[in-house]
Amino acid sequence: MKMKLFLALAATALSAPAFADSHGHKHDAAHDAMHKAHTEKMAKILADPSRAEDSKRDKYRHPAETFEFFRIHPDHVVGEYAPGGEWISRILGRYMEPGKFNGLYFSTTVFADEKTREGVKAGAAKFPDDVAKVTGRPATDYAAFTLDAIPEGAKGSFDRIIVMRMMHNLQRWNMADQEIKRMRDLLKDDGLLGIEQHRAKADAPYSYADGGKGYLREADVIKFMEANGFELVAKSEINANPKDSANWPDGVWTLPPALRLKDVDKAKYEAIGESDRMTLLFRKRP
Repeated sequence: MKMKLFLALAATALSAPAFADSHGHKHDAAHDAMHKAHTEKMAKILADPSRAEDSKRDKYRHPAETFEFFRIHPDHVVGEYAPGGEWISRILGRYMEPGKFNGLYFSTTVFADEKTREGVKAGAAKFPDDVAKVTGRPATDYAAFTLDAIPEGAKGSFDRIIVMRMMHNLQRWNMADQEIKRMRDLLKDDGLLGIEQHRAKADAPYSYADGGKGYLREADVIKFMEANGFELVAKSEINANPKDSANWPDGVWTLPPALRLKDVDKAKYEAIGESDRMTLLFRKRP
């Protein structure tokens, strides 16, 4: 795992300080011991028998390497945008101690349908209990809110926010500018925002890379984030998959885990695996 991470980081166009450097500390014995403790903590969580089903996707999602690249520490205040199936929440909900793990949900104001708005609110309301059931800790250890109802005092309090395979939805639902700006407001002055996103080919036409197929061009995502108050810190090939041609008529959902075509060429798509993904890290700029 460590060698894989090293090779992935070595291939990045921009270099990023390693996990152990994310607080700007020098490499001394105490700091190295802290890094070792954090790494061991994550490894123990990922190896827990309760993750038997979730762990089947680890080979595609590389949680340990990805969270290390995002420079997430257990003492941080971290927000996961659009937790959805809570696959990540079941990991970070355990890892974020003594820090704070938060679920960040869609701004309900962008949805015209009342049923959808209430569904988003319900998801946020049950998030603390959902995570607590996995971790065995009190639900009060967790928090969740929609981005149109940010609690008083939350702005400027987050160390990290992660947006996992969600930028295409923000683009196609015409809510990307609003949501990213609200997340930026939540971050501390030196806060970081990590993005993992299905990656279209660099020369993909807009008609394919507008979010409707699940894929976005990496250069477009970077430009968008820069236009909305962020600077690119680093990018990694941790979640790359060169076997994904990223040109499926039915979009990214052709591949696992969705397998939209069901039994049609199922073995072919399973052999390809999950999508090719960009993994980007941005810093909130003044």
